[in-house]
Amino acid sequence: MVPTSWNSHLGIACDAMKMGKYAGIEVGGSSSTEELWRLVHAAESTGVSCMMLENCCYGRNELMVMNMVKQGMFGELIHCQCGYEHYIGERVAQELETGIERAWHNLRRNGDLYPTHGLGPIAKILGINRGNRFLSLTSTASKSRGLSIAAKDQGKDILFNEGDIVTTVIKCANGETITITHGISLPRPYSRDCRVQGARGIWVEDANGIYIEGISPSYEEIDAAGNPYTTHKWNKVDEFYDKYDHPIWREYRDNQIGGHGGMDYLALQAFFDSVRTGSASPIDVYDCAAWMSVTCLSEQSIAMGSMPVAFPDFTNGKWINRKAPEPGRWSLDSINPECF
Repeated sequence: MVPTSWNSHLGIACDAMKMGKYAGIEVGGSSSTEELWRLVHAAESTGVSCMMLENCCYGRNELMVMNMVKQGMFGELIHCQCGYEHYIGERVAQELETGIERAWHNLRRNGDLYPTHGLGPIAKILGINRGNRFLSLTSTASKSRGLSIAAKDQGKDILFNEGDIVTTVIKCANGETITITHGISLPRPYSRDCRVQGARGIWVEDANGIYIEGISPSYEEIDAAGNPYTTHKWNKVDEFYDKYDHPIWREYRDNQIGGHGGMDYLALQAFFDSVRTGSASPIDVYDCAAWMSVTCLSEQSIAMGSMPVAFPDFTNGKWINRKAPEPGRWSLDSINPECF
């Protein structure tokens, strides 16, 4: 298990795999693509798996939407959205004194420093590294004010590099787009800002709503000029639980354990099951590399005036027709009710 500070995650994971041990890596972003290639080569050369412990991949709504997508409820996917928007400015300003590494990244760097909570579930829904991949991104950062204001409120005069809002747009090989928003320094409630939009339906986390064409309510109305138009209404997300809850949550929803609504427990169980059975982990080394690379690539794009930056293909072409993993209860690539 690798719950250390950000800069040491991948080096420790590489050493663990070289010793024949599975590595469970805490979430975070990368500092360079070179360290991600080292991670990939360590896994490929040893045959040992590693798994990012991205708990949000096992969130109830994320898994239900994946189940609905697999059943064609959303039609062909077109656009997704995600992010990490969570005011922790006061905490980050204090962390400089206690040596917590996250604060130093926000002080020195400017990019999407924490992309995987939102991007992990979206990447799995879009089949990234299995028939699809990230092609390129552009990133733009706003001015930086929030963290410096938080520090000033604590009597410190500190200028942070990290933009208050970092917006990244990813283009995928199959034509989908993904917008990612990072913002931790301006007051607001927590959100992972998830949205999955297809040709026949949409899920929007912040609306707590799903709209499916032909199923969700719509009404014919007349405007002031006497012209008819259609008003579309959201269904609440929980209206779909009975029919589309993922098998994991059908089993787990009445006995949730642990933090973050039970997601932590599920992610750890998925990792431990891989270790016990010697099987590939549901979030593998190629997932880790693709998701974590957003941090260093967004940093490069911002530094070059929001220029497009290409993603490396960490699979070296295997994504095109990569063999599907064995069915399993913890799979994030397929729904396997027979495993429950």
